[in-house]
Amino acid sequence: MKPAPFVHHEPRSVEEAVATLAEVGHDGKVLAGGQSLIPVLNMRLASPGHLVDINRLPGCDRVEVTEDHVRVGALVRHAGLLADTGAASALPLLGQALACVAHPAIRNRGTTVGSIAHADAAGEMPSVAVLTGAVIEAASVRGTREIAATDFFEGPLETTLEADEVVVAVRFGRFPTGTRTAFLEAARRHGDYAMAGVAVALGVTDGVVSDARASFVSVTPVPDILDLTEAVRGREPGTVDWSTVADAVAAHVDPEADIHASADYRRALVIELTQRAFAAAAQEGVA
Repeated sequence: MKPAPFVHHEPRSVEEAVATLAEVGHDGKVLAGGQSLIPVLNMRLASPGHLVDINRLPGCDRVEVTEDHVRVGALVRHAGLLADTGAASALPLLGQALACVAHPAIRNRGTTVGSIAHADAAGEMPSVAVLTGAVIEAASVRGTREIAATDFFEGPLETTLEADEVVVAVRFGRFPTGTRTAFLEAARRHGDYAMAGVAVALGVTDGVVSDARASFVSVTPVPDILDLTEAVRGREPGTVDWSTVADAVAAHVDPEADIHASADYRRALVIELTQRAFAAAAQEGVA
């Protein structure tokens, strides 16, 4: 199928883009990479009358690394961020998760910020956003505002973004020194949507675990953080029995059944992935 007819807008500045969105309201959609939007349009699951193409916005294709965060512009492609050595050094979790995103052709075109704005529960980057304490930078004709990732996601494909707002960047927070990370997921085929996935951050201070947190893919309605610190604090990373997290993970996740897997299977799968991810993080050097 092909999309329903729409008007294509090609703003040359953020100001022009938000003015257009303000004019068309709920009948407009923002187009960046389009790897999620275009299939939805082709299947007529959405039929907006206006597409606001932001690919010519200046300055939105940059990755900026500071002591506190990695700022990713709205036009940075997954592949570009994955290849960015500065971002990889500052926040290894980005690369660990991006390597699992879809297939190379999609990573070459799709945008990391767009994936977060799309808010798919099966997406890798929303889980990374919440675990890193990311901040979403949104712009509209009313000005700019910052939204904490934990306040951004309202439900599957639903966010707190207003219809006339565009996300211009996401700032991923850097972890404290001594934090080790890992990202694991399981899919029927590499590059398919994950049946379950997990991002973990393991804090190590003076040779012992000081904190442990996880966020999930495909098994919670919205990405959120599970704090597992109490279960593992005070142990040397290599001696922690990560099976102790199983009950906490089982109680936290809320998977749904579909044609690929039952809810019980997804729950068992994400428990195993979480244990493996923490074990892998414990064996890694400081991230």
